[in-house]
Amino acid sequence: PEDVAALAKLQRELLAAALRHVRPGGVVAYVTCSPHLAETVGVFTGVARRLGAEVLDAREYLPGVPDLGDGPTVQLWPHRHGTDAMFLGLLRRP
Repeated sequence: PEDVAALAKLQRELLAAALRHVRPGGVVAYVTCSPHLAETVGVFTGVARRLGAEVLDAREYLPGVPDLGDGPTVQLWPHRHGTDAMFLGLLRRP
């Protein structure tokens, strides 16, 4: 879709703002219902690097869900998990 770049920019801004507003040591969950790498891993890793946030292994919080991949983020798929294409990443503020 044509609006992925604009949406990814907005998502980076929102995730960065959330990290700035959570207390030091606090955790922010970045969740989006997108299969696009620019909106999922791209946003998540870019903000984590830029703000020096610790990346937590999101798979640990979904113990009953099979086939979660190598982590540390989780991408759920309709054909594997019976869900929408949901992405989950967890960041701890330094």
